Amino acid sequence: MYPASLAKLMDELSRLPGIGPKSAQRIALFMVKRGPQDAQRLADALTDAVMNTKRCRECFALSEDELCGVCANPGRDRTVICVVEEPRDVLAFERGLSFRGLYHVLGGVISPMDGVGPEQLHLSELLNRLRDTSVKEVILATSSTIEGEATATYIAKLISPAGVGVSRLATGVPVGGDLDYVDEVTLSRALDGRYRL
Repeated sequence: MYPASLAKLMDELSRLPGIGPKSAQRIALFMVKRGPQDAQRLADALTDAVMNTKRCRECFALSEDELCGVCANPGRDRTVICVVEEPRDVLAFERGLSFRGLYHVLGGVISPMDGVGPEQLHLSELLNRLRDTSVKEVILATSSTIEGEATATYIAKLISPAGVGVSRLATGVPVGGDLDYVDEVTLSRALDGRYRL
């Protein structure tokens, strides 16, 4: 029904998260209608992002530099580390403007069904960061899914010998919810009402 090149574009777009066949079709037809200059700008932006985005060497958030903007900022509270699953969770907290500490991105959650164990996460790097005696609290901000809760419990037990306070986000974040979709007010209240483990 569509030319082969357009069908291929639709197929590639439909592989993106949250883009189904209908959305892929709309985007592809929109881009073809806009013309080669818009398509080239999109292709350049995509290539630039893929080539220049890397992980912060300290917290594993996304950055174009060795250190992300949060880790490089001397004004951040270095006594508190908020542990999150993915880089997008850092963005969710930063949108709320209520957290002034540092982050640590695990790179996922423990999920034996998916073949993800503790060794696949950035846990050893977290332990290395806790050797810095200025860290007083670790906030576990993993999702409230079964895997997120299991990961938080595992981390709490893992870091308890370090003598650092461990807390968990308070209720307010919906069960099964993804931090990226939680509004700023709810996230801020959950952060303020966190509890010790």
